[in-house]
Amino acid sequence: MLAGPTTTEELLAHLVAFDTTSRNSNLELIGFVRDYLSAYGVESVTIPSEAGDKASLFATIGPPGVGGVCLSGHSDVVPVDGQSWSSDPFTLTPADGRLYGRGSCDMKGFLAACLGAVPAMTAAKLATPIHLIVSYDEEVGCTGVVPAVRKLGVDLPLPRACIVGEPTSMRVVDAHKSGMAFVTTVTGREAHSSMPQLGANAIFAAAELVGELDRYRAELIEAGDPSGRFDPPSTTVQVTVIEGGTAGNIVPRQCALRWNVRGLPEFDIGPLLARFERFAEEVVLPKLKASAPEASIGTVPVYTVPPLAPQTGSMAELLALRLAGQNRTHTVSYGTEGGHFQEQGIPTIVCGPGSIDQAHKPDEFIEVSQLRACERFLAGLIAECGRP
Repeated sequence: MLAGPTTTEELLAHLVAFDTTSRNSNLELIGFVRDYLSAYGVESVTIPSEAGDKASLFATIGPPGVGGVCLSGHSDVVPVDGQSWSSDPFTLTPADGRLYGRGSCDMKGFLAACLGAVPAMTAAKLATPIHLIVSYDEEVGCTGVVPAVRKLGVDLPLPRACIVGEPTSMRVVDAHKSGMAFVTTVTGREAHSSMPQLGANAIFAAAELVGELDRYRAELIEAGDPSGRFDPPSTTVQVTVIEGGTAGNIVPRQCALRWNVRGLPEFDIGPLLARFERFAEEVVLPKLKASAPEASIGTVPVYTVPPLAPQTGSMAELLALRLAGQNRTHTVSYGTEGGHFQEQGIPTIVCGPGSIDQAHKPDEFIEVSQLRACERFLAGLIAECGRP
């Protein structure tokens, strides 16, 4: 392995070549990282998924059994299906100071920079350890990192600070919104469309529920963002997918709504969800049951991503600001795994190379200059952790 990839770009090319779309296994990538670390004398622990087809990896460089600084990133990427790429998305392609490839920005660029810094970490005789976590299934609800986080402070050392390397253009982010997704399924009764009184139209009922969600959306926009830090400046509600109906001459029996809420850090989903379920039960469902007593409306959660709340003056914030050469923090509206670390009692910030504007798109890329900035950040971290 020592004769293998060593630079950030070489490592990124290897990472991008693994098709770790969330529907796929990430075990080959984890094996590559494990072998790479082992070549530098770094032992690692894998935390498998329940199905065993995926895993997170945890490693410590420096004194064992001590809480240090954790660098965390996810290995999965979003699909390229239906996207028009100018090059093979799983072959890193350089052009004009950019590196194109799926995951180059979100967020294998950060992982590559961390791996590229491993030789310097092992040579530095660190007084404060640096922990590495490589996770999975971030793109489908930030769920894969949870088993690993739950081991921190139990079977694994509890870090004193965590830096999640999502693409922030190397700006220090101390807060982001929560993410909560739901599926609401309306079940009515089928009938010939010429005899609608014999059925119960699930799509009409679902449309009423969409209208109710739209009212919440407007109310939350009106309430705004008291902190004045987020863009868009409010908690948001979106209906993202509607699936229902069988044919043009059948009263639809079923309709499913997928909807989500991205909440400001202090937002409590409880009252909104209770209000929505009450509206469904008291206003919409009786109309269905009038002709179809068996009708039902049910809402189930898909995932919950906790927010990242500001922790002014925390070790994570002060360290990251110092390493990045910045004097103020920022916010983002997308979710990260950071909230899970914070819930475990670990001061956490988000800071990584690349712009979120490039993520999830065809021809995703990361600027080489962003990788250089991340390398300088990590060099500073190594120097900090090398001090007694």
